[in-house]
Amino acid sequence: MSNQAVTVIGLGPMGRAMARTFLDNGHAVTVWNRTPSRADELVADGAVRAATVRDALAANELVVLSLTGHDAMYAILEPAADALAGRVLVNLSSDTPERSRAAAAWATGLGARYLTGGVQASPSGIGKPGSATFYSGPEEDFQAHRGTLAVLTGTDYVGADPGAAALYYQLQMDMFWTSMLSFLHALAVADANGISAREFLPHATATAASVPGFLAFYAPRVDAGDHTGDVDRLAMGTASVEHVRHTAADAGVDTTLPDAVLTAFRRAMEAGHAADSFTSVIEVFREGASR
Repeated sequence: MSNQAVTVIGLGPMGRAMARTFLDNGHAVTVWNRTPSRADELVADGAVRAATVRDALAANELVVLSLTGHDAMYAILEPAADALAGRVLVNLSSDTPERSRAAAAWATGLGARYLTGGVQASPSGIGKPGSATFYSGPEEDFQAHRGTLAVLTGTDYVGADPGAAALYYQLQMDMFWTSMLSFLHALAVADANGISAREFLPHATATAASVPGFLAFYAPRVDAGDHTGDVDRLAMGTASVEHVRHTAADAGVDTTLPDAVLTAFRRAMEAGHAADSFTSVIEVFREGASR
């Protein structure tokens, strides 16, 4: 059986990487982008350039969207909304869970089938081992096209809720961006003290390598609501963050990041958690969700 033909709409770095990977794996590929010239190299290598979005939708049942977000999706697809019936839209654009649910309702209301995707890879990781994408939406549609989607990355189906893939993706981004920002803040403090990023790298790597053990230890406790201060205490953690903050200030480095951490720690202290584990800070975060 021949490989499934696919349409890719959106040819930024990620979309081009996806279209290229489909081509390299023997799929017939139709492409469309608002700036047509972005398709030139792909067309030279065998892709078909659709003249219009309507033509791109009509070309294939499976349509992969790689856009900046759902606003771009609506702007591009609404003028051709009557051509969505019978298409399977796989939206690999980043957005929020609620907006993903709204997009799924909009598309299915027009007769399309809709899968949300959250890609956990950079463009250079598309088609490479070790990368993965969260998918959610109707399981039968995911299973029907899993083999085609798997040429891009590994596939991780997380349920029928069209918002689930976006949620898992944003959870990953929550951890990623705050972690990377803490790395940059530490490098700024290091640089102010004459330590280069290269010199600090082995120590940063060792700290990062220790994190999985902490995650595995604390996750079941958090699920159980157990913030027992038997291995760490919030009061000690607060003192530690205060030292981090003072070290940055003494170096002339912006303290916005440690100030934010310290604010959360102090709020949990004020709520009576001084003798509990630092994980009790999650109760501060949960208060925001309940307001």
